[in-house]
Parts: sequence; C-alpha cells; structure tokens
Amino acid sequence: MIWNKTKECMSREQMRALQGERLRKTVHKVYHNTPFYRERMQQMGVTPDDIKSIDDIVKLPFTTKQDLRDNYPYGLFAVPMSEIIRLHASSGTTGIPTVVGYTRKDISVWQEAIARCLTAFGADKHDIFSVAYGYGLFTGGLGLHYGVENLGGTVIPMSSGNTAKQIQLMHDFAPTAIACTPSYALYLAEAIAASEYNLDEFKLRIGIFGAEPWSESMRREIEAKLGINAYNIYGLSEIMGPGVSYECSAKNGSHIVEDHFFAEIVDPVTFEQLPCGEEGELVFTTITKEGIPLLRYRTKDLCSLTDEPCSCGRTNVRMSRIMGRSDDMLIIRGVNVFPSQFECVILEMEEFEPHYLIVVDRVNNLDTVQLQVEMRPEYYTDQINRIVEIRRKLTHKLQSLLGLGVDVRIVEPQTIPRSEGKAKRVVDNRKY
Repeated sequence: MIWNKTKECMSREQMRALQGERLRKTVHKVYHNTPFYRERMQQMGVTPDDIKSIDDIVKLPFTTKQDLRDNYPYGLFAVPMSEIIRLHASSGTTGIPTVVGYTRKDISVWQEAIARCLTAFGADKHDIFSVAYGYGLFTGGLGLHYGVENLGGTVIPMSSGNTAKQIQLMHDFAPTAIACTPSYALYLAEAIAASEYNLDEFKLRIGIFGAEPWSESMRREIEAKLGINAYNIYGLSEIMGPGVSYECSAKNGSHIVEDHFFAEIVDPVTFEQLPCGEEGELVFTTITKEGIPLLRYRTKDLCSLTDEPCSCGRTNVRMSRIMGRSDDMLIIRGVNVFPSQFECVILEMEEFEPHYLIVVDRVNNLDTVQLQVEMRPEYYTDQINRIVEIRRKLTHKLQSLLGLGVDVRIVEPQTIPRSEGKAKRVVDNRKY
C-alpha cells in the first residue's frame, strides 16, 4: 500500500525539479526572515539569487545543533510567534535544549509524513496503535499520535514507563501495532514472557521502532520474541520528528520523505558532498518547513543513500540503517569503534541476549575496553569450561572485526540494567 503515490512515486527528474523550486523559496525565506542565515550567507558571498536548482545546495552554509543552542530559544524561527502553534525541544548534555516550532502547516506535513510511514508498514484505519514513545517536549509520542489519527487508526497514548500497565493494556485493549524504542521492545518481550499472559493472547502484528540505532540482528530478535513485523522509522526533532524516513515491506533501507526533506551525505571531516552509495554523515535541508527552516543540518548520523528502484514501487531515495553517530564513535588505541559493531557480533551468537554494556577506561596511559554481555538462561551453566569456550569465541570474533583486544565479561541473565527509553550502551571513564 502507498499513502501518497504522487509524491512517493515521482520520477527522479520530477522530484529534483520540485526540490529545486522548494529550495529556492526556502532560501529566500530564511535570508529575509532569519538574521542567522542572512549573516552566514553574506559571509560566504551567497545571495538567494545564486540558488537556481537543487544542485546549488552545496553553496549554502551548514547548520549544527550548537547553532540552535547559540540562538536559544527562538533565534532561528522564520515566522512570528503568533504563527507557531506548538513547541518541541530535545535535551542535551549542555543543559540547553534545542527548540523547534511548528506552524499549522508544519503540523499538517508531519501528520501526512507519518501516515506515509504507517501505510508502508502495512497499517490502515482498522489498526489500533499503542504509542509507547515519550509524550511532552520529546517529538516521538505526539508525532506518532497525530499521524495515526491522520491515518484514521485508533491511538492508545501509553507513553513510556510503567511496564506492568503497558502489558496489561496491550492485552486488554488489543493493539495491533506498537511504537517505541527497539531496546524497550526487547524489555517488553522479556516482561511479557515473565508475566501471567501468553504471547498468543496479544494481537500485535506491527512494531514501529526508532529513536536509537538498531541492527538487523536485533530486528530478528524482536520479531521472534514478539511475533511481529518490525519496521524502522527515522526522524529528529530539528528536522521534524519521527517520519523523516521509513522502511517499506522490502525492509531494505528507509525511504526519505524527500519532497519535504532533501538529504545529502557528506564527508564528516572535509564536509564535501559524497555520491550515492558512499558512507558519511547524513545532512538534511527542510524545503517546506515554515516555523524553523534549516539549511544543511548536520545530523551526526552515519549512513549511505541509494536512489536504486525499490521493489515496493516507491522511487524516493532510501537511506541505509544508521551505523552510528560521528559523535558516538569511540577511538580506542587509535581504532574507530561503534557500539553497533559490538551488537552485530553479540547477536550473531545464539548464546547471548541483546543486552550489553561497553566500559572504556584508561590504565597506565593505555586505553582498555570491557564488554559486559548477558548469556541466555538456557545457556548459562556452572560448567566453567563451557563458559570459557563461549567467551573465547566471542573475544575472537570481536578481535577479528575491531582489530583490538576486548575484555569480555559474561554476566548472568537480567544483570544489565534495562531502560524504558533509549538504552545506555557505553560508559567512557577516560579522563582527557
């Protein structure tokens, strides 16, 4: 099923022409209404008249999360507050949130984008959705909520937390779809298995997961434990929220809503634009947003793009799974390492649960990395030789992939702390 065939199935030539037209309007808008962009463009010697097609996007300045913080709270807004009908914000390590504002049209675009996602997942107005993302300033809960209503489906606004209540209402209200983080989906699966209910008493068939990177191995784990089809949804509050891209039935990359968001991949060091197929940092430009249009926003997410035809019939550019974030990359003894690499190795081995913690430290000026990983109950044994052999096997696989030694610690089931939101995977104790 396709929600908007006109926009989701446009030819590449038609789409790029539409993007060029919308980019020109956006650049004029921010140049005349957002002092930050006008100053940046003047510093670069660029005027709105220099932007004639989508190819000219490389002439425009980048925007970073720090730029939003430096202009806190409303400095990057391009319309008066009287036109803003909703505010969202994301927290950060500095304590200064990034604030985004939505006009009525922006909210309408968001609702339509989510409807495209849900339709691609095989959902329709007959489905009941348990939205277990957080509500409030976080965009996840309300983003999915309004999208489901636009689709015509039924919303259960569960929000995150209170797992016992989640399970009870999932059983009693019989939702057919759930939206949450993939790590919380695994936690729910464990909790259901330990509850008074049997999995076959639930009606779930679709899982909508995002807000943190997850691997194909984790998808298989979730699907097996919950008996559902698991789909990736991608978004970030600075661009819109969830629904910037979405998987389809092919599960081979996420289609970008590119009539509203133009995507680029750039080299994270040189910032040069890279061609389709090459991996780098994902950059988005909003080309229809009214409240807070952003030019070339650096997401810090690392992935690649493809414009190859998709078996589902959609022609929109697809992005690969996020392999990590450039600011989440760990440099250990000169080697670039991502938490997702550990996860892929762990989930290749049937002995382990998808729950782990990476602890990085520095001893005698040498970086060390320890991996704590849970063993599945059926494999956990008091036979020391068996545990040693499994540990040796995992250590060897990590050494082969990462090119560095990892101190593997196998821990008992239910030892790693669970999260009802985004999972904490890394503790870096090094002092710089």
